[in-house]
Amino acid sequence: MAQDDTCSSGKTGYPSDCELTQALLEKARNRQESTERGYVWKSCLPKAKGLKLFLLDVDGVLTDGTITYTHEGNEIKSFHTRDGLGIRLLMESGVEVGLITARESEAVNRRVQDLGIKYVFQKAKNKLGIFEHLLKELNLQPSEVGYMGDDWLDLPLLVRVGFAATVEDAVPEVLQIAHYVAKRKGGRGAVREVCDLILEAKGTGRVLLEKYLKI
Repeated sequence: MAQDDTCSSGKTGYPSDCELTQALLEKARNRQESTERGYVWKSCLPKAKGLKLFLLDVDGVLTDGTITYTHEGNEIKSFHTRDGLGIRLLMESGVEVGLITARESEAVNRRVQDLGIKYVFQKAKNKLGIFEHLLKELNLQPSEVGYMGDDWLDLPLLVRVGFAATVEDAVPEVLQIAHYVAKRKGGRGAVREVCDLILEAKGTGRVLLEKYLKI
């Protein structure tokens, strides 16, 4: 294992905190490198490198698309914790995150509050109009925006953004045009997978990992 030159062994002969951190980083990197990163993943890195805003659909992307109603008529949605951390990591790396969904749910309001997501649009029947509004408000080019959707309502955005992603169980029309198709299904870590791709493209993933190892 390669050691950082700034690390030194403890006086007792046991590894220092620095050496332990380096060992964990090395192990994490080797594990990541052993994970299959195929041609499509690598070909998407240039597209993802310049992203300043990453937009997400909710139903079928952040959730598995299932909608459950209580006896009182309230809507229940389930979100994956790893997707949530992926979103936080993106924001820590300087990429803004936004949600655009055709439905409206209090569960979504609660989730965005937990994650600190700034741009949230519910009951959005015209997703393209919101996209164009955000381009003007944030002074962005389409190439600087990524979007992840799974169904027909997402097609107008997916064909315009610089980086288009989708989930493994998206509809065929979306699968055909997306730059990257996650190996995971909606609500099952697909968003985290794409967040990892963006972090790798920007070269910020290891810096953030080291930060979390030192907590």
